[in-house]
Amino acid sequence: MTKQSMAEPDRTTRRQFLATAGGAALGAVSLVHVGPARATPDTMKAAIRDIVNGAAVRPGKVKLDVPPLVENGNTVPLTVTVTSPMSDADHVVSIHIFNEKNPQPNVGNFYISPRAGRAQISTRIRLADTQTLTAIAKLSDGSFWSATADVVVTLAACTEEAT
Repeated sequence: MTKQSMAEPDRTTRRQFLATAGGAALGAVSLVHVGPARATPDTMKAAIRDIVNGAAVRPGKVKLDVPPLVENGNTVPLTVTVTSPMSDADHVVSIHIFNEKNPQPNVGNFYISPRAGRAQISTRIRLADTQTLTAIAKLSDGSFWSATADVVVTLAACTEEAT
């Protein structure tokens, strides 16, 4: 090595790096073919079974607030509220949200404690199509409670573009 080459660092540009990284990623992706994940009512039921582990799920105590009609499925607001005193002896342990047509059936899992003060979560989700959402709450006594809501989506999200 010459004295000059040791003193000058390699000047790779961001564009060169991204082109190289993108090319490597495309090469790796082309080696593995993965089909699109698509939830169905059956996969949603299986995901719910995994969470409740065979326990009975009863309707009630859970309120699922979501607009019944949304123009754009890219950002759908939803709030889940569970009736609970949120005391050390009686509180909500977790809230789970499921859907039947998005790429994954389990939209979210939220774990809370009595220190939360109230059993409520609010978030925004993407919906691939018109579908039914289910919210399930696990209480400290081991019981599971649920609510469902149907949502009509006029412009779907979570979809692959046709090529």
